[in-house]
Amino acid sequence: MEKLVQRFYEKYAQTKTDNVRDFIHTVDWDNRMIGIKGPRGVGKTTLLMQYIKKNFLPDNKILYVSLDNFYFAENRIYDLADNFRKKGGEILVMDEVHRYKGWAIEMKNIYDDFAGLKLIFTGSSLLHLQHARADLSRRAVMYDMPGLSFREFVFFETGLRFPAFNLDSLLTDHIKIAVEMIGKFKPVHLFSNYLQYGYYPYYLENINSFHQKLLEAIHLVVEVDIPQFEMIQTSHIVYLKKLLQIIASSVPFKPNLSAVSQRTGISLNTLKTYLNYLEKAGIISFLHFKAKAMNSLNKPEKLYLDNTNIMYSLSEMNINTGSLRETFLLNQLKQVSTVYASEQADFYVNDKYTFEVGGESKTRKQIKDVSHSFMVKDNVEVGYENVIPLWLFGFLY
Repeated sequence: MEKLVQRFYEKYAQTKTDNVRDFIHTVDWDNRMIGIKGPRGVGKTTLLMQYIKKNFLPDNKILYVSLDNFYFAENRIYDLADNFRKKGGEILVMDEVHRYKGWAIEMKNIYDDFAGLKLIFTGSSLLHLQHARADLSRRAVMYDMPGLSFREFVFFETGLRFPAFNLDSLLTDHIKIAVEMIGKFKPVHLFSNYLQYGYYPYYLENINSFHQKLLEAIHLVVEVDIPQFEMIQTSHIVYLKKLLQIIASSVPFKPNLSAVSQRTGISLNTLKTYLNYLEKAGIISFLHFKAKAMNSLNKPEKLYLDNTNIMYSLSEMNINTGSLRETFLLNQLKQVSTVYASEQADFYVNDKYTFEVGGESKTRKQIKDVSHSFMVKDNVEVGYENVIPLWLFGFLY
């Protein structure tokens, strides 16, 4: 245990708190068991360490451990929690719980047996607490952590801190909001950079190696995370890779599942399941019509890569500008809204709003007779009437 404490103190000393995501304020840290899950690379570990450093001295009351540490190959987290508690410990922070077999049962026992101990943990976006045998869903308060919004990227790049706007306010006051912002920074240039590398905060480490690291993360999701969580045979990993390659080469992808099944050699039912895994892992996004959205295994109307950074990593030489715009808008909207495919345009949001996405020359003809409809345009700084700049939707969270 001494080596774990030493490693924690070293990590504490190395943690910087100058760029802290606003997600830290989303979490109610007073809960006794808190879980934060999200795709690889969105900054879960950094957030934990920043929370600790901003609120605690490195003493015997709090301990951070990563469950992929070799220590846990021979030691149980239950025993660690017991020893930690006996030495005055009050808050046990456990990173990457999905790396520890049987984590849910032991954490349930820790929660029930040690009433004075608070638990905070992170895990993959593939975690299924509602299916955990220990029934942690009744004990843990869970949070889903997304990647950086464009608003957060602007803060990291310029130091300018703008508020997040709810969708209704943004649509009503978009001209006023945009005019105030463009007096302080040039959004179109920063927006182009964000689309390429701004969704995952580790771009701050080295922009030049960013896409290499992102590709490695995607491979780990396909080769390690999904097989681990869903008990996929190793021999079937190649099918997941084929499927992802097909999607990446033609997004937004209108799936003909029978044709994809024949092309990949994956049975139809297995294909639907694999698509669901990729969506839960934060690699792709589904877009359904509202009538079909209740069952996630129904054929989606379109498949997108989850965010524009993945587009640049998987298909840098073959990026369609229209697809890039749609992918960004869907990614930002889905964090705060319910998004469906639209019969008349691109997206139908919150059972009220219709959005059509395009470039500067795109007209409103397609949606002119649709109520509560908006034209979302790229490469413009300020909109007018029901025409809104695309970049502005990056300020929703």
